[in-house]
Amino acid sequence: MATETLRGADAFTRLLLDEGIDHLFGNPGTTELGIMEAVGRSPGLRFVLGLQEAAVLGMADGYARASQRLVACNLHAAPGLGNAMGALYNARFAGSPVLVTAGQHETGHGLQEPMLYEPLVRIAEPLVKWAVEVPRLEDLPRIVHRAAKVALTAPMGPVFLSLPGDIMDAGAPLDLGRPTRVEHRVRPADEVLEQLAARLLAARRPVIIAGREVAAGDAFAELARLAEVLGAGVFHEPVPYNARFDVEHPAFLGDLTRRQETARTLLEPFDLVVCVGADLLRMSVHSPVDPLPAGMPVVHLSNRDWELGKNHPAELAIRADVPETLGALLPLLTVRVTPEYADGAAARRREMAGRNWRSKAEAAREKLLARQPGSGIDPAFLMMTLADVLPREAIVVEEALTAAPALAAFVPVHSATGFYGLASGGLGFALPGAVGISLAHPGRPVVAAVGDGSAMYGVQALWSAAQQQLPITYVVIDNGGYRILQERLLARGRSRNLVGMELREPAIDWVAVAQGFGLAATRVSEPAALREALRQAIASGRPALVQVMMAAGTGP
Repeated sequence: MATETLRGADAFTRLLLDEGIDHLFGNPGTTELGIMEAVGRSPGLRFVLGLQEAAVLGMADGYARASQRLVACNLHAAPGLGNAMGALYNARFAGSPVLVTAGQHETGHGLQEPMLYEPLVRIAEPLVKWAVEVPRLEDLPRIVHRAAKVALTAPMGPVFLSLPGDIMDAGAPLDLGRPTRVEHRVRPADEVLEQLAARLLAARRPVIIAGREVAAGDAFAELARLAEVLGAGVFHEPVPYNARFDVEHPAFLGDLTRRQETARTLLEPFDLVVCVGADLLRMSVHSPVDPLPAGMPVVHLSNRDWELGKNHPAELAIRADVPETLGALLPLLTVRVTPEYADGAAARRREMAGRNWRSKAEAAREKLLARQPGSGIDPAFLMMTLADVLPREAIVVEEALTAAPALAAFVPVHSATGFYGLASGGLGFALPGAVGISLAHPGRPVVAAVGDGSAMYGVQALWSAAQQQLPITYVVIDNGGYRILQERLLARGRSRNLVGMELREPAIDWVAVAQGFGLAATRVSEPAALREALRQAIASGRPALVQVMMAAGTGP
C-alpha cells in the first residue's frame, strides 16, 4: 500500500480534504498551534474564525444543517469543549454531521494534570455518535475516515476526536486510505409497501405530520403528491428543526404546537396519523394531557429507528429513507385509488381550502390591517411586515421563542433550504448558525429573527458575520427580558415576582453592540418605520442588525 511521510497535523488536514471537507470552523489555542500551521499550508481548506467555542460549533452546526455535508470544527482543549457543549447539544438534536476535534496535551502529560487538561472523550461522549482519542499517528487515517463515515450515516450526527499535541507534531510514513460511505437511501420491502398502501387507503380522514427528514431528502414534491392522493392535510412537527413542507401548498394546515392540549385538539378529527420523517409529537413542558388522541392509529416512517414507537405505539413502524419510500409508494397508491376514494379525497381537499395556512394567513393579515395602528410594534405586525419584504430566495433562521407562532403564521417557506429553527431548545444557535447557513448557501439573503435574551448566547458570531461579509440581517426582537419565562410564570398563577427575567437596568444597546462588531445597525420603535428598515438591511447584501423595540407586554 502506498505510504507518504507526513507530520500528523498535515496528515489531518489532508484527510479532511479527502473526506470532502472544505470548511474548518475554529478558535485556536496553544494545543492547536500545529494544526493551525497545517491549515496555512492547505489552500483548499477555508478556516472560519469564531471568537468563542459555542459560536464556533454553532457556525459549524448551521453549515452542516444547511449543506447536509460533513464539516469540521476545532476547539481548544477542555475549556473550549466545555464552552461548546450547549452548541454540541443543539447539533446532536439537529442531526448535524460535524467532525468536532479538540487539541489535547501530549500523550502521557495529562497524568501530571497540567492546565487545560481533562479527559476529553468522557466529556464529549454523551452528545456524539462516536468519540475517541488518537493513540498513535499511524491510527489517524483510520480514525478520521471512520469518524466521517459514522457522522454521515443515517441518522447523521456529530462525532468527536481528541488530538494529542505530540501526535500532531510527529512524522511517520502513512497510508492515508480513502473514504467510505454507507448507502442508507433504502426503501421498504415490496410486501411492506403493499401493506402501507393498503393501510393509507383504508383511512377516511388521514392527516400527515411532516418532519425534518422531508427537507433533508428534498422530498417536498413527493410529500405534496401523497397529500393530494390521500386528500390529507399536513401539519409541521412541533419542533421547528428546519423546513418541513411548502407552507403555501393548499394541504398545509399549520404547525402543531408543543402544547399538549392544543396538539390533541388539532388531531382529534382524524382517524390516522401518518408521521413522515418527523418526531412523533415531541413536546416541551409537562402536561397530564397526552398530545395523541386515545386510540389514534399511527403510521411512522423515519430513518431514525429510535423515534419509532418511542413514546406512542405505531401500527406500522418503518425504518427507511423518506424520498426513496415515497417514490416507491406513490405508484402503488395511484393504481389502487378507486373512483369512490378519489371523490372522497377531492372533497377533503376542497374542505381544507377554508382552513389551510394560506387562508388563515390572509384572515390574520386582514384583521391586523383593520386594527387601529398603535405606537408600539407587536410580534404579529413585525412578522407580517417581514413577510412583505422577504425575497423569495431568502433563508429564515428562527430563535424567537414566543414570537415564533407569529413567524409561523405569516412568513412563507417554499423550499427545503428556506428555514432553520432551534432544534434542541438550548439557546444560542441563531446568531452563529446564520453564519454557517450563509456560507453553505453563498449569495442567498439570510434573515435571523432572534429574541434579545437569546441573542446574548451567541453574540460573538456577529464579528464572524462581519469578518466574512455575509448577507445576513439579524432582527433582534427586543422586549427587555426573557418573555417566555415571564409568560410561563404568570400562567402558573402563583407569583408575579419576575426575578432574573428582565434586561432593562441597564438596557442592552444592540445598535452599539452590532456596530462594535462591525455591522451596520439601526433601531426601530415605530410601526411606520419598520418596513423600510427591514427592506434596506436585507437589500444591502451586507451584514446588518435591526433592533426592533417591542410594545410593552409583547414578546418573545
